[in-house]
Amino acid sequence: MSTHKIALIGTGNMGSLHARVLAANERVDLVRVIDPREEAGRKVAERYETQWTPEIGSLSDVDAVVLASATEAHYELAQEILGQGKPMLVEKPVCNSFEFSQEIVGLSAKKDVPLMCGLLERYNPAVMTARALVNEPIHLMARRHGPYAPRIKTGVAWDLLVHDVDLAIQFFGGATPQRVASGAGYFHPSSVEGAEDTIETVLSFESGLATVSASRLGQRKVRSLWVSELDRMIEIDLLRRDVTIYRHVSHDSVTPDGLGYRQQTVIEIPELVTAREPLATQLDRFVDLLEGKVDADTERDLILPSHAVVDQVLTQAAA
Repeated sequence: MSTHKIALIGTGNMGSLHARVLAANERVDLVRVIDPREEAGRKVAERYETQWTPEIGSLSDVDAVVLASATEAHYELAQEILGQGKPMLVEKPVCNSFEFSQEIVGLSAKKDVPLMCGLLERYNPAVMTARALVNEPIHLMARRHGPYAPRIKTGVAWDLLVHDVDLAIQFFGGATPQRVASGAGYFHPSSVEGAEDTIETVLSFESGLATVSASRLGQRKVRSLWVSELDRMIEIDLLRRDVTIYRHVSHDSVTPDGLGYRQQTVIEIPELVTAREPLATQLDRFVDLLEGKVDADTERDLILPSHAVVDQVLTQAAA
């Protein structure tokens, strides 16, 4: 079976991870690494025995592109890639504004070129396992906190919140939130002006509620998700990639005077549906998209809902 020739744009933190996963996948061939920084670009290219170029130039040598450059550069680069008719997997967010993201998704549809957004947590084994278990969620709580990272110039809404907003939408069946309420904090002296450091958001769906918290002022990395149904709660640790199910069964007094009591909870730990690395699973889906095994219109339609919510959140924060 022939492999798909892929170009990778960007060799930063995420770009380097993409390079490793691309080089290890038997269905693709990493034929070019593109980065204007020669030292960084050559280093990654040499590690994976491929070619480095400083600019995109002609993409006639590749079948598709993985765009993992800084978010600020996505808009122009995505236009160039789609303009040359090449399918693209773009790191989240598509662009650092909803209007630009709409434009890129619209260009993909207009040119009938497959487009996928790297909303990576969809492919976390714990998330995939939990989504197969959850039937009727009524409350979702997500917390995505971590230490400050000076290299990230965008605020936490586009950098962090978008992941859990996307997961909330997916757990509630792809529904658009009926209401969005949020508040943002701007605290770190090194942050770019207008870039929020913390954000708290409540999403109201027809069948339930989601509360989503993102912060880059934490002193440890936290990636947690809790999904409650009427008769059980599913806890998802996105870092450890494990799932725990809690089902409360009774309140009992244990002394005649009623001063003591016990709670009984059944705890289940389901087997994960996969142990595969999320980036590898995401790449497999992108290759399936290239091969027509995933509908391009359906995949494209999954991109903007979370971006639209983040845009509402930022509009409220700026008000």
